[in-house]
This record gives sequence, structure tokens and C-alpha cells, in this order.
Amino acid sequence: MADLKIRVYKGGESDPETTVTVPGGILRIASKIIPKQATDALQEKGIELDEIITLSENPDARGTLVEVEEHKKNERIVIALE
Repeated sequence: MADLKIRVYKGGESDPETTVTVPGGILRIASKIIPKQATDALQEKGIELDEIITLSENPDARGTLVEVEEHKKNERIVIALE
């Protein structure tokens, strides 16, 4: 099962300011404790957490899933399975 990586880049930097890693082995369990506010924010951006969990169980699913650019915040968020 792939790990979920969420990287936040600020100001056009090539190195992330923040990286969050959720190990694939606990991704399904961890999704149950994520605050509703966070899952709602993902859904507003068109990101379905349940679909990411399903993809993480597929050994062929690797790489960037979603890249969100917040131009007003000068921020880029990359969600990937690795």
C-alpha cells in the first residue's frame, strides 16, 4: 500500500515548506480521525479522500494525484502516492 504525501510549496520555491506523510498501512484508519473541516476542504477542491484510499491499495497507482495552485496565497499543494 502506497504512502500518501501532501506537500505545500510557498512562493514558487522548489522545496516544500511542509510535508505530511500518512503511511499506507494506516491510511484507511487515519482517514476516520481526520477532522470533518479538513475533509470538507478537500472536497471543495474536488478531492475525494475515499478515492485516494482506494487508489493507495492499487500497487500500480503511484505518483502525483492532484496539484492545487492557490494563486492569491502564492501556494501550491501536491498530493501524491509514493
